[in-house]
Amino acid sequence: MIHDPAAFVLAHTRLQPVPHAPEISLWLADEITPLWRLTEEELGEIGLPPPFWAFGWAGGQGLARWLLDNPAEAAGRRVLDFAAGSGLVGIAAMKAGAASVLCADIDPFCAAAVSLNAEANAVALDFTDADLLDAPPPDVDVICAGDVFYEQPMAGRVLAWLTTAASRGTRVLVGDPLRTYFPKSGLDLLAEYAVPTTRELEDDAVKRTRVWSL
Repeated sequence: MIHDPAAFVLAHTRLQPVPHAPEISLWLADEITPLWRLTEEELGEIGLPPPFWAFGWAGGQGLARWLLDNPAEAAGRRVLDFAAGSGLVGIAAMKAGAASVLCADIDPFCAAAVSLNAEANAVALDFTDADLLDAPPPDVDVICAGDVFYEQPMAGRVLAWLTTAASRGTRVLVGDPLRTYFPKSGLDLLAEYAVPTTRELEDDAVKRTRVWSL
């Protein structure tokens, strides 16, 4: 079992610029640190959930790019980076001038990854490992959700929760490359990007990614 998540992150990732948001650097796995080659069985043997925090997923990269290019979306506001993973979107929000950012992810390794990535980018991020879907959406101004529609039934729970937040006046921003369970309606397109990725993670070297408001 892994007793020091922060040490594990540092040992198995490399600090590098995010391809579509190079203003931000993250501790990420790549061919030099082949964490992505571990099978599900090998991950289980060392007590590691699938390390989504170790990659710059296309939806998150698109959402980060949008916030950096449109800082008024976050400036002075309380932001929630939902299913934060590496904390990429939260970091982008802070760089855009957010008053505060709460990163939320149920993966226990995300706390270490978010902390290390925040430090690398000289921003302050709060973190919670609570499953926010078990309660009403929190009192924030903006909720950012990148790459959250990749499996059922989570996609349905997330959409209902985000819809509740939007109905209460929260600005909801979604970044997604049209994954299988992405909702077919109810969102307004804000931007579209060609995001560099890797064939080991995605089915293409470049992923067409979109940013939406709910």
